[in-house]
Amino acid sequence: MCASVQDWSRGADGRGGQRARTLLVSSVGEDRAILLGFAMMAFSVLMLFVVGITMVTPYVNSNWVEEASCVLLQTDILEEWVDCRAVSSVPCLRVTVNLTASNQRAFLHFDEESVLLAPECFYIPKCQMDRTELQDEVLKVKNNLDTHLGSTSSCFADFERHPRDVILSRKYTLKKTLFALIWPGMMLGGGALLVGLVKLTQCLAHLSSEICNETAGGRLTSKYTQDKLYKLMRRSSVQSPT
Repeated sequence: MCASVQDWSRGADGRGGQRARTLLVSSVGEDRAILLGFAMMAFSVLMLFVVGITMVTPYVNSNWVEEASCVLLQTDILEEWVDCRAVSSVPCLRVTVNLTASNQRAFLHFDEESVLLAPECFYIPKCQMDRTELQDEVLKVKNNLDTHLGSTSSCFADFERHPRDVILSRKYTLKKTLFALIWPGMMLGGGALLVGLVKLTQCLAHLSSEICNETAGGRLTSKYTQDKLYKLMRRSSVQSPT
């Protein structure tokens, strides 16, 4: 291997130009691979920033961790419609439950966001619907819930911040947060691995070149020493008969 590297580096058999072209193509490919690795890492950092704002921060700040048992008591459609994104108004379906542990009544919400959007509403339809369609949609949900009156289900409570509210399901959980962090983390690790492999390849190539150069230099020195010794022996053999 070192002999071939030596011949190529010296341009043996007229292949010096091909050696230079090979080195140039290799250098361009390595530069592109490193650029791709850094681009992957930069994009993954941006994704981690977005996921941190949209998933990690709400999960850390969420206090809906106390699981309770709720009994569905009553469903009502409020006469006063609630504001929907300052565009129109929509009907509000309010659901009242009873906490079996404390025998206390509370308003049921679908998740954490619905508590902030509509403090008394369990369900509000979309803003784009027609007024008649809005009423029919809310009435359909109410009739479905009325069939489960008196039934017990699990819910989550935050008695410190929202003592009169409970939620049916948590939108921000540890499982969902970790799942959202998997893809940015894999991309970050893949970019770092790509850059590391290219740097390792460059280091090994440089080390191999140094070893071959040292071996070639040792061979040249040995050949020079042998030629000099041969000349001395020949000169001594010529002078010995006299």
